Amino acid sequence: MELIIQILMLFIFVNSILKLSFWKLWQIVLFSLICALFVVWVCQFSILQSKTQLTDYLNNVIIMQNAAVLITLESAICFGFCFAALREMFGRKIKRWIAPLYWYPGLLIFPVLFYGLTQLIFALPGTDFKSISYFLAVGVFVGLPALSYLMKYLYPEKELRLEVHFLVSLFVCIIGLITTVNGNVTYAAVKESINIKALVLSVSLFFLCFIIGYLWNKIKWRLKQNKELKNK
Repeated sequence: MELIIQILMLFIFVNSILKLSFWKLWQIVLFSLICALFVVWVCQFSILQSKTQLTDYLNNVIIMQNAAVLITLESAICFGFCFAALREMFGRKIKRWIAPLYWYPGLLIFPVLFYGLTQLIFALPGTDFKSISYFLAVGVFVGLPALSYLMKYLYPEKELRLEVHFLVSLFVCIIGLITTVNGNVTYAAVKESINIKALVLSVSLFFLCFIIGYLWNKIKWRLKQNKELKNK
């Protein structure tokens, strides 16, 4: 279960980077500075945690159910942003109450940073806690802008980034609900060995569909550009 939650946190972090890729540089730097200061500030609380406490938190039904609500709300906000951005791309006017969706960076990155700091402290025993927090803070401050621009480089088309942002948000929502459901079931699950062949086939099919969609979007975008050049 802990491994699945770590995967969930990884996708939350990726989703935040995708959202930052739609911002201007000064906005990204400002948010990165806030995240870096958060890492330094939260160090005083992370040093009080232990692996046993974190495991108890992850196994607490009430805490995980509350987390499921927050993850669902965060995903809904991301969905709203994607649809609003698409409407704007098609020339439709955006209402004022939708505008704050553009400025919402995603608050779930803060618990992810807290968890990352605790894991880094556990992985570096004997190292000064403040030094670890400063090291991570610098990494966050430099890494967030760099990764957001890397995302822009990999997906230069805004509509493609919106599509990836929507899919990652959907994945975060689904895996968040799966990992945070109540473990008290009426019927005990049947123990069965993992079907490696089916798992590899599913992952391969996912990546194949993703690559096909990516290449098709590239081809369609170039055809559109060539058509516009001919019309000129």
